[in-house]
Amino acid sequence: MPFRTHMHAALEEARAAAARGEVPVGAVVVDPAGRVVARAGNRTRELTDPTAHAEILALRAACAAAGSERLPGHALYVTLEPCAMCAQAIALARIDRLYYGAADPKSGGVAHGARVFARAQAHHCPEIYEGLAEREAAALLRAFFADRR
Repeated sequence: MPFRTHMHAALEEARAAAARGEVPVGAVVVDPAGRVVARAGNRTRELTDPTAHAEILALRAACAAAGSERLPGHALYVTLEPCAMCAQAIALARIDRLYYGAADPKSGGVAHGARVFARAQAHHCPEIYEGLAEREAAALLRAFFADRR
């Protein structure tokens, strides 16, 4: 099933981020034909850039590959509920479908907190699918933060 394959790729990116000492979040952008066109993990510490979230980096790479700031027909798979910044970037990129794993009650911007797509001011609202590989994504995050406490 492609959903599992794409989320598995996002989980690989999250594991690689954790190995670099980054919060383990991974993202994958898939084109309308179902091909992975970009993938990334968090790099905020490595790049000393608070905007270097997995979603932002994957969207930038996908836009560069497409030669456009918009990605109609594309899907984004991410291991953690996007924050408000990333949700707004998803809207601006016109992503058609958003799939995410673990919910983020503290910093999420989709189903929690800012709820970017529920606002009348949202530029675009993707179809949203929650809970893909939720247990595995949440376990990566718990293990990462347990090691640091």
